[in-house]
Amino acid sequence: MDAFKQLAELIFPEVQETIEDLEKRYPPRNLKDGAQVTRFAPSPTGFLHTGSLFTAMIAKKIAKDSDGIFFLRLEDTDTKREISGSGEQLISQLAEFGITLDEGYLGDRDIGNYGPYRQSKRAGIYKVVIKSLIAKNLAYPCFCSTEELETLRKSQEAQKVVPGYYGKYATCRYLTPQEAMAKINNGEPYVIRFRSQGDHLRKVLINDLIRGDINIAENDIDIVILKSDGLPTYHFAHVVDDHFMHTSVVTRGEEWISSLPIHVEIFKALEWTAPGYAHLPLIMKMENGSKRKLSKRKDQEAAVSFFIEDGYPPRAVMAYLMSIANSNFEEWTEQSNIYDIDKFTFNLDKMSLDGALFDLDKLTFFAKEVIARMSAHRLASLSKKWALNHSPELLDLINRNDEYYEQILNIEREKENPRKDFAKYSDIYSHIRFFYHDHYLELIGDMPAFNSRIANNNIITFLKEFIYSNDYTLDNDNWFAALKAMAAKSGFAASSKEYKANPSLFVGHVGDAAEILRISLTGSKNSPNLWAILQVLRCEEVNKRLQYIIEKLR
Repeated sequence: MDAFKQLAELIFPEVQETIEDLEKRYPPRNLKDGAQVTRFAPSPTGFLHTGSLFTAMIAKKIAKDSDGIFFLRLEDTDTKREISGSGEQLISQLAEFGITLDEGYLGDRDIGNYGPYRQSKRAGIYKVVIKSLIAKNLAYPCFCSTEELETLRKSQEAQKVVPGYYGKYATCRYLTPQEAMAKINNGEPYVIRFRSQGDHLRKVLINDLIRGDINIAENDIDIVILKSDGLPTYHFAHVVDDHFMHTSVVTRGEEWISSLPIHVEIFKALEWTAPGYAHLPLIMKMENGSKRKLSKRKDQEAAVSFFIEDGYPPRAVMAYLMSIANSNFEEWTEQSNIYDIDKFTFNLDKMSLDGALFDLDKLTFFAKEVIARMSAHRLASLSKKWALNHSPELLDLINRNDEYYEQILNIEREKENPRKDFAKYSDIYSHIRFFYHDHYLELIGDMPAFNSRIANNNIITFLKEFIYSNDYTLDNDNWFAALKAMAAKSGFAASSKEYKANPSLFVGHVGDAAEILRISLTGSKNSPNLWAILQVLRCEEVNKRLQYIIEKLR
């Protein structure tokens, strides 16, 4: 038997399958021409980053628009950094933003025929491939200790050469198979390294689906592909997985461009076709006049949980992220009046090469537009679902009377230009509290803040007249005409212009009268349309509030 095959057999005696067997187990997908297979491949090391949501959105969109497949693979080979339960949380949060899987890891199970979709469960697959590489002298065991590698690094720094385990510095690559086998039989610990054929002084031309052709230095580092714990490194595992899962497009952050020569080289060594790589621009934040990467540590909006907890509609968040991905999306929304990314034609060619600044104001704009276009019923349902986990105060109001809550939300909603009071579900509570009598009393406080130039007795006169005369059957226009008549009867001018011409003749003007009514009913100078408020509160509650104010003013 060939010495390298003997070495491979010594290291992996239990591995009987071949790469050919794996190819049969994972045959090409039966998809139409042009259909793309994309993936989201997070590590279970913490919360879902906004940049990761951005990446997943684009991967999903590419697959969906081409009638392809979008799957999730959990890359959990870094056991030291893994946080228990974070994989399941990632999946749950993706689903909350409408990113559902065609196949992949679902926490308690896999769906699809190309699994397992958790890398820690795929150790046998990686060993088949590595055994083949060792047998072909394309990989080898390395016995260097941590201390020896640190000594090497310091020596290279002193020599002012590129640091790393490569060329003449990769001492274990020069061991004969017999020497390596002797060390293994002697019980010496080892990792497996890829035997690079590259040279960092040479350039390799690689096509990026966003950036076009990239000239980048070849890899010449003999990277570790299998750790001492029997699990592969990211660089190797994702190449194997993308091949056998038949991934056709990989979306990932531009920070991975520097690693691209490694991945391309491994594909080449295995005689596999590499997928297309789309390295996405980073989402940035402005700080002290310069851009920086959105930070998990510094920026609340870096975590997807921020949007969930604050109650931003997922559709709005996705619409905003799509506006970062394709600048023409915003123009498309203005023309179509649609904020659904599923209906938008996404194009990788239209992605900017520069990192986009995260703009919370722009997100707020999208969120207001999305909420304004919801029916009152849908907004009531979604906000209640959110309140169940995030706002006991709002939930209390909703649970008092669901129908009443929906009526409140419907104020000035069924019109061509609906109100845009809410950017997120957490805004609702403070805007609608006054509709509930106990909260109204809190908002009114000891004394309402009426216009100081209008005497209390004049306010009382107007409120009494309103109680006596108001007609709840009138439409908005006719009601306002009636309000003018009630105000005039109480000594108010019909307009501010008339009042300014002869202020001594009037108590105030009709605008002042409307403000008195607004404050009396809501505790604030700012509120939705008065007529609409009256329709929701109805006569009994309106009169109850006005009588309360009258008593306070006496």
